[in-house]
Amino acid sequence: MLRILDARTGAPVPAAPARRGGLTRIEARAPGTGLTSLRVLLTADLLARALELNGTQAWPTLATALPGELRAAADALAVRPFEEARGLAPGAGGPGAVLVAGEDEGAAWPGDGPLVLVAPAVWAGRTPGAGEAAPEETPLSALLADPAALRLALLRVPRRETARLDETAIGAAAERLAGWRGAVAGWARSPSRPVPEAVRARLARAWEDDLDMPGFLDVLGDVETDPEVPEGARFETFAYADRLLALDLARDLGTLA
Repeated sequence: MLRILDARTGAPVPAAPARRGGLTRIEARAPGTGLTSLRVLLTADLLARALELNGTQAWPTLATALPGELRAAADALAVRPFEEARGLAPGAGGPGAVLVAGEDEGAAWPGDGPLVLVAPAVWAGRTPGAGEAAPEETPLSALLADPAALRLALLRVPRRETARLDETAIGAAAERLAGWRGAVAGWARSPSRPVPEAVRARLARAWEDDLDMPGFLDVLGDVETDPEVPEGARFETFAYADRLLALDLARDLGTLA
């Protein structure tokens, strides 16, 4: 069962109704245009994907319409579209509704469902030298040269910790992503093998523990280097994990070595 930390009580609670297959509404509250708002949408997207992997229908909605720049950035990061909840006032809550919001946005949540707070995401960029003025806030559009690398860089930071990103962090994420895509393309040439049950269980434990994405990524790192896992099983494991990660890990299939 997927459990998330309810910021109102500080206790982990089920993220979905007790009835398997029930509908869970997720309300994302991301009114700004910056990187923190993008992280809120990414977290809501992950929650919806994780619920669906657990056999629960998810209905991602928006508290308010997204600014154009933020919507474009979310699309680039493979965040699935959110629906404006017609007939529901922003923050209306309702049975089973989960609010995902930045740390400054969730105080007045009236719903009876969990409140999931997301720590800020900050683009550090380059530290100004002596005598240089501090740079203005970098627009999201300037950070989207490699959207998948930006998504992975955000996933590598625990949700309740501030994500301080810079060119080094994005470069490391891009390098890791390229390595995984190349490996997946190579493993695809081997006979397919099922995802090992022990690996599947470890992946589930990670995402069901308050969307522990760093832990989830660690499992993939172990699978990548474990000599006991056949290459065909590695391929199926990464393909399965990408249903949550949405990093297009199979992009390089069919390319020449």
